Amino acid sequence: VAMETVSLEHQIQSVQRHIAFLKKEQMELLHDLHLEILRLQKHCSELTHDLEMKELEARQQDVLDRELEEKCRAMEAQLHEKEKDNLELRKELQHKETLVAALRSSLRSKERRFLEELKRRSHRVTILDTELQKQTEAAAYLS
Repeated sequence: VAMETVSLEHQIQSVQRHIAFLKKEQMELLHDLHLEILRLQKHCSELTHDLEMKELEARQQDVLDRELEEKCRAMEAQLHEKEKDNLELRKELQHKETLVAALRSSLRSKERRFLEELKRRSHRVTILDTELQKQTEAAAYLS
């Protein structure tokens, strides 16, 4: 019985050592798990922060994109108006060029008639001058 008691005590001591070893291992494991949880929480916080920053940047980029699209539409509308104005100015210019061509033609026609009239009058002045000289000579001869 004494031997059994000693054997049982050895077994109890062995079991207690195993329990102490397992407790120590469990404590180390729990400590390591807590450290891992803290590391993962920190990493999760960093990723959450990064994600929030990216979402903020994406929202800001969306706002910028919408502003640029609005500016683009406004510029396109202005361009359309300018093209419309340009077309109207071209039509007006073409009309005025037609008027200028007509006025030039009319001016050349009037200039030709003026020169012809000038030639006729010059010829008439020459004829009248010649007659005047003849009459002056005749008057001088007669006096």
